[in-house]
This record gives sequence, structure tokens and C-alpha cells, in this order.
Amino acid sequence: MGTIGFANFGFCLKPNKQKVHATDSVITATKIDTYSEENVKVLGRRTALVSGVSLVSSATLFGFPKDGLAVVKQGLLAGRIPGLSEPNEQGWRTYRRPDEKSGGHGVGWSPIIPYIFQVPDGWEETPVSIADLGGTEIDLRFSNTSEGRLFVIVAPVLRFADYLEDDARIEKIGPPEKVINAFGPEVIGENVEGKVVNSEVKEYSGRKYYQFELEPPHCLITATAAGNRLYLFSILANGLQWKRHNQDLKKIADSFRVV
Repeated sequence: MGTIGFANFGFCLKPNKQKVHATDSVITATKIDTYSEENVKVLGRRTALVSGVSLVSSATLFGFPKDGLAVVKQGLLAGRIPGLSEPNEQGWRTYRRPDEKSGGHGVGWSPIIPYIFQVPDGWEETPVSIADLGGTEIDLRFSNTSEGRLFVIVAPVLRFADYLEDDARIEKIGPPEKVINAFGPEVIGENVEGKVVNSEVKEYSGRKYYQFELEPPHCLITATAAGNRLYLFSILANGLQWKRHNQDLKKIADSFRVV
């Protein structure tokens, strides 16, 4: 039998008495699960088209059409690429990780399977810093000054378990208490013992998601695995932000899916 190692983070996997309650329902489940593949493709094509046309036009203007095509390819693979949809009737936007976005380097490299989530209008992508908790494995950050901030950590599962194949599942990495004890400190910067006030196991389209609520600080974490990657979707808020916007923050956490 293989063993699971989390030595990279320096935290022991101590048993946790926190109860896990499974449920199959969530307010946004239907909305996100019915987010059509066609719409996802349209959003991806739209992003590529807008970026491509802009870069080709600039290159052609200076008389380098062939070089322009090379610039397009490089431009789409480097840096941040917009992935937000237009607001829906409720004023919420859907973010989908663009297929063209760079990433996927490190131990057990593979292309990153896209993920989606929803945020209220007003949340924007912010630059990722290697100084952040989670370091170079932070794939994305969003924030809203008055509501809170979120980030996504995407890490190769080979960093934590050497017997998982290319279709990893979160339950193979470990039960909820082990996952939160190992990765919680990466999010809040300290031991999570005594800070988990609620935990649940949810399942969408055959994939399980571990969800945790911690305080203090106020933090929501959704963890899952896909391909050979572990995904940690984390939301942080101060006391005032939590008091005013906790329902929206919980809705954001519930909307996270790997597609």
C-alpha cells in the first residue's frame, strides 16, 4: 500500500475530530453544472480572438505580418488572459481558466485542467506574487476591496502521493481532516487546529469536493483533485467583510468546479 507524504509543507497529518457532513445540494449547483460546454468554448474563442486580432493588427501595422503570428502565439501563452464573462441578470460573472493560459510546470507537470467559479460584478483578477502563501503554485488571484479576496492553488499530486495515476481524486489523497490539516496552513499561514468551524463533502458530476469554513481568520476553502493536480480554492475576508458579505462569499466558494 502506498503512503501519502506532505513533507513539502512541513505539517504532520494529525487526526481531526471535526465531523464531516455530506450533502448533495447547493444553491448554485444547478446553475454551475448547467454551464454549457458550448458557452465555455465560446468564451475561450472570444478571448483568443480579441487577443489575437489586437496583436496581429499591431504587427501588420509595422510591416511584420509573419512575425505578428508568432507574437500572437507567444502572447496567448504568457501572462494573464481575461477569463470573465459578462454579468448575468443577477450581476454575477463566471470565470473560466482560459485554455491558452500558461502554467503547469513543476513536479509531475501536465496541462492544467480548466476550472470555473462565479463572482459578483466588481471582483477583478489581480497579479500573482511568488511571495504569497502557496508560492509559485498559486495559479490565480481575485479581489474586491470591500468584500474579500480569493486565490487558487494548483499543485501536482505527485508532490503529496506517489501512487496516484493521472485521474486523481481528492478522496485518494486523504480524508477531509487530513487534507485541511496539511493544506490549511498554506492558506491562513498558521496551524488550523481548532479553527475549522464547519466541513462538508459535496459531489458534482461524479467528483468530490471538500469544503471547509475556518475562523479566525474568516476563510472558506474548497479542495478537489483532477488529472494529476490538487486544486485549492480559497477565500479570505476580514471581520467587516465577513459580516456584510458572508452569504456572497459562501456562494462563490460553492460555485467552484473543475471542468
